[in-house]
Amino acid sequence: MPLTQGYEGAAKEDGRGLSMWDVFTHKYPEKIKDKSNGDVAVDQYHRYKEDIDIMKNMNLDAYRFSISWSRILPSIQPYVTLFHWDIPQALQEDYGGFLSPLIVNDFHDYAKLCFEEFGDKVKHWITLNEPWSFSRGGYALGSFAPGRCSQWLNPECTGGDSGTEPYVISHYQLLSHAAVVQVYKKKYQESQRGVIGITHVSHWFEPFSNTTSDKEAAQRALDFMYGWYMEPLTSGKYPESMRSLVGKRLPKFTKKEAKLLVGSFDFLGLNYYTTYYAADAPKTKPNYETDCKANLSCVSELDEPTVSLRKSLYDKHRVHYYYHHLYYINSAIRDGVNIKGYFAWSLLDNVEWNDGYAVRFGIHFVDYKDGLKRYEKLSAKWFKNFLKRS
Repeated sequence: MPLTQGYEGAAKEDGRGLSMWDVFTHKYPEKIKDKSNGDVAVDQYHRYKEDIDIMKNMNLDAYRFSISWSRILPSIQPYVTLFHWDIPQALQEDYGGFLSPLIVNDFHDYAKLCFEEFGDKVKHWITLNEPWSFSRGGYALGSFAPGRCSQWLNPECTGGDSGTEPYVISHYQLLSHAAVVQVYKKKYQESQRGVIGITHVSHWFEPFSNTTSDKEAAQRALDFMYGWYMEPLTSGKYPESMRSLVGKRLPKFTKKEAKLLVGSFDFLGLNYYTTYYAADAPKTKPNYETDCKANLSCVSELDEPTVSLRKSLYDKHRVHYYYHHLYYINSAIRDGVNIKGYFAWSLLDNVEWNDGYAVRFGIHFVDYKDGLKRYEKLSAKWFKNFLKRS
């Protein structure tokens, strides 16, 4: 799913205002792995026709992408994400963005504008993409814009409190989601005949052993990642383990807010990357190492002059990754799980947030040194044949 920050470019064209990520990447370039920014990215703003031709050539029947909030104002179904972490800088400076309840009304108004302008063409809306990642990266670790965290965790953070702000940010993301779903269902859904949902991210956690403590640790890990956002959408409350451990630092929903949250989705998106073992080890520091066999973030083609283009296009590892994901999705469907679709990350190499251009997740290679030309990787050819056979 293309994020506007990593794909679009044209940062100063057609009246676009500054986004939080614009300011973050220019003010703190050292926080980006290769000191890059999204001013040009892969220039999809100007090359969208070329990229649509790529989609058609691959037999794609759907394309998931984000609308840049800072810019608002062919047989391929658009799945549109309203918020993918690029809040307008003006709102960030005015009242702290998602740290303030004021964001709920502003997000509501922004979404209404999108529904009114594009609702006749867009039938699948996604309110938020990975609210956990936005809260954790931007307000717990300081690795994402706006770079906030506790000073003891990272002295280079721009301010913040890792023990409280992620919970506040998540709370107002959920309330913003509920407000947008409510207005869509009341005012637009019947006439526009669309659906609206949210996309979560979650690893899976297996107990390290069969002990009760490790089983409880695995459940806590799920509660603090998936349950944090899913439980309010089904019960109107945060998971019991969070309420117990976080205590007063965890905001509470009013009865009215809880009622709005419960069932506020027509569909759910799940971004999945890998699986971890979970053990009850309260005295150890958290470990975020990744299983390379299950997570594409461990794979990045080298972008060096000595590596040939031909070698860069031969991404056999990615083919295996997608094949096995789709195999198990098919198995789940056969077992009765109501899965409606699958989106690969990603159509093109792009600016990957704080990794900049340093990693390449695309099934199409973008030559950053030669006019942003696009080339099919092995994975794109595999996907094309897979979709043709399907």
